[in-house]
Amino acid sequence: MIELNAVQTVAFGGMALFLGYALCRVIPVLGRYNLPAPVIGGLVIALLVLWAHGRDTVLFQFDTALQGPLMVAFFTSMGVNASVALLKVSGRQVMVFLALASGFAVVQNLVGIGVATSFGLDPMFGVLAGSATLTGGPATGLAFAPLFEQAGLAGAESIAITSAMAGIVCGGIVGGPAITVLIRRLRLRPAAGQSAEIPAEAAAEIDLAVGDGVVVDTEAAREYNALKSIVVILLAMWVGAWVGKGFDAIGLTLPVYIGAMLVGAVIRNFDDRTGWVGLSVQTTDLIGNVCLALFLAVALMNLKLWELSGLALPLVVNLVLQVVLVVAFCVPVFRIMGRDYDAAVMGGGFIGFMLGTTANAMAVMRTLVLRYGLAPRAFLVAPLVGAFFIDFTNALIITGFLNFWP
Repeated sequence: MIELNAVQTVAFGGMALFLGYALCRVIPVLGRYNLPAPVIGGLVIALLVLWAHGRDTVLFQFDTALQGPLMVAFFTSMGVNASVALLKVSGRQVMVFLALASGFAVVQNLVGIGVATSFGLDPMFGVLAGSATLTGGPATGLAFAPLFEQAGLAGAESIAITSAMAGIVCGGIVGGPAITVLIRRLRLRPAAGQSAEIPAEAAAEIDLAVGDGVVVDTEAAREYNALKSIVVILLAMWVGAWVGKGFDAIGLTLPVYIGAMLVGAVIRNFDDRTGWVGLSVQTTDLIGNVCLALFLAVALMNLKLWELSGLALPLVVNLVLQVVLVVAFCVPVFRIMGRDYDAAVMGGGFIGFMLGTTANAMAVMRTLVLRYGLAPRAFLVAPLVGAFFIDFTNALIITGFLNFWP
């Protein structure tokens, strides 16, 4: 058995991460369906551990002490980038789309609870296999997994990653064909004279630059921006830990990142108003993504996949129902968001991030616009909701089910 300390575990996770990138290059289907490289690499190690477990052998002993801080740092970066000013970029459309996504997240949990109850399982299985992993993706599922374990759901981490991965695959497969049928049936086309330029707020997978005001074309400026972002994230994590203790004191069950995420959002919106810090969204996003990649790799390596025994059928039934519902829900999304071509493309993004990740949403929408034409409004609204604001509302929804479901 190889025993690794906390730093060695993260280093090993880094190697698993690059193994995932290599596999995504060598096996095109992995990249085609937007399977995250950290998840692929981590799962390879988890499968190796599962093989050894079947032979009563322990290959690795990981020290995951840094897994939590990496996870909190990622979600804190999401909070720091959650600017109220972004809601004003497309105003009503963003808020309506967020309301639709949040409402459907509740539906996902209710459906999941129904499936769990019909199989005689803990209702929290349905919440974990619902919005926690489908709307939330692997990061949110793994972040909430310890709370589901505390609530009595055994094997929560393995359930979370299995549900999330299946959702990502389905989101990539289903989104394009479903919206293609809608576009063809209604003979939708881009508006005449519509700009061929995707808004800056949504370019390069929401590489947002709203309110930055900081020149980053020199090495010194880039380093300074990175330093500011790192310090702000660390401060938000520090203060957020106190906020989390306050939630514990009043009896609320919340994941450890919520306090830091909220503090990060307060700092971002204070900076938007005053400009005192001059935070760079791109830099903060980059730091958060690095933390996320390492967190996922470390978390996946430590999965106990043998805990999934007997849960395959409930997971499959739940996923089939969820896919059917999200495709059907695209009809009201299309109608409410404007009944036009942009609204249809937005529906493709909705399927992508309600079953998988924002990367799925962007991939589905790109496939549609390459075939039928540009949809600038969709590329602004869907990524803003899928990448930033749904994480806040979904965390509240999951927390509500954990704390108040009978």
